[in-house]
This record gives sequence, C-alpha cells and structure tokens, in this order.
Amino acid sequence: MIDWTGCPDVERIPGKVSGQWIVVGTRILAACVTDNAEDSTPEEIDDLFPGLGVDRARRIIQYARQHAEHPSPAG
Repeated sequence: MIDWTGCPDVERIPGKVSGQWIVVGTRILAACVTDNAEDSTPEEIDDLFPGLGVDRARRIIQYARQHAEHPSPAG
C-alpha cells in the first residue's frame, strides 16, 4: 500500500469515488495509474485515461515507486 499524502497529483475527497485516492481534478484512481505502469508507458496510460496527462502519469508512477512499501525479507 502506498501513502499518497505527500503526492500533490492525487487527492482523497470523502464521498467522491468512495474516498479512494484519485488524480486531482478527475475520478481516475491513483491505483489504476500504478496498476498499468508495469505493462504500459506513461503515454499509453494517458491514452487509457483521458485527462490524466503524460507528465502527471510519470510523476504518479515515480512517487508510487519511491513510496511503495516493500515486504520485509523472510528471516
């Protein structure tokens, strides 16, 4: 799970899209952007979600990669 509180490109609004993290000014789930990042380029993700923007897709993906919780190694 990602803590999105420090990402200026996403927001959480109670009552909008069930309070999930969304791209600012849209109803696009932040998770939809990151879920597509492994198999798609930011340009392809922008094509999937009109209104997202390539630069914003890149920033969201970069933020997610930097802030993703990594599982602890078994020990």
